[in-house]
Amino acid sequence: MLAYIIRRILYMIPTIILISIVSFIIIQLPPGDWVTSYAAQLRAQGTSASIEALEALRTHYGLDKPMYVQYLKWVSGFPRLDFGIAMSVLNTPVSELLGGRLLLTLIVSSLTLIFTLVIAIPIGIYSATHKYTLMDSFLSVIAFISLSMPPFLLALIFIFVPVFYFGAQTVGGLFSPEYIGQPLSWGKIIDLIKHLPTPVAVLTICGTGGIAAFMRLMRANLLDILGEQYIQTGRAKGLKERVVIYKHAVRIAINPIISRIGVNLPELFSGTIIVAIVLNLPTIGPLFYRGLIAQDMYLAGSILLVLAVILLFGNLAADIMLAWSDPRIRYD
Repeated sequence: MLAYIIRRILYMIPTIILISIVSFIIIQLPPGDWVTSYAAQLRAQGTSASIEALEALRTHYGLDKPMYVQYLKWVSGFPRLDFGIAMSVLNTPVSELLGGRLLLTLIVSSLTLIFTLVIAIPIGIYSATHKYTLMDSFLSVIAFISLSMPPFLLALIFIFVPVFYFGAQTVGGLFSPEYIGQPLSWGKIIDLIKHLPTPVAVLTICGTGGIAAFMRLMRANLLDILGEQYIQTGRAKGLKERVVIYKHAVRIAINPIISRIGVNLPELFSGTIIVAIVLNLPTIGPLFYRGLIAQDMYLAGSILLVLAVILLFGNLAADIMLAWSDPRIRYD
């Protein structure tokens, strides 16, 4: 297993290089660059900048250089965790922007994943073992409604109800105004805990990575497994139904869910961008959107690269968990 893990990590290096090239090219494909977007923003505000000033900005950031020179300048800082300067965010280093937001994103994403699995898997098991009953039909209807509801709509409901019915002053965000920009303290941690339920609930209930999706996946997988011959053999031998389901059927039916966790990790980290914007969450989703709109290569490209690395390590972690949960799977 150790040799397999080392081999997979080594395979990630050329994959990450290829992803960085593709990300760089895709973000550079639209006409213009960050200076062009900046000039358009100035015009929208009723001001303007001289051509000389814009060209000076382009020269300062190296945007007048050939594309391969810009790419090499960008990737040369990776070993030092230097992802360049975010031109669209007051010339702040990208690594500095990502540092705090990645931690908050990790907290929100981890809680969302934990609550999703803890709720969805038991519901899926119950629904599969009580198929076509009234409760199964009710749970299926709720799941389909949840899957069809846009997450940002639920986020708006979570904002509307407290403000208009309970008189709440501020809804959304992860911190109260008095704690924004302040150093870490116990008061700030408690304030963060108070603000977490809303974004975690929205991301847990709705979306392709929410409770409904995992519940339906668990139900479908378990129904397939319960029809297998070895399950019928176990029942014929007199095994208790609880042993047949939880020791034999669930252990196999949960494998696709484990695989899906690795794929869903980048989605959880970036979050639904519109939800993060609606709830004013200081996560990497809105930052990524801002970088794309401004054609900020260093910011948007670095976030894409971070999400790709998370995806690769998520898939590796999923493969390791699969080998642990299913004795039939072995990696040589």
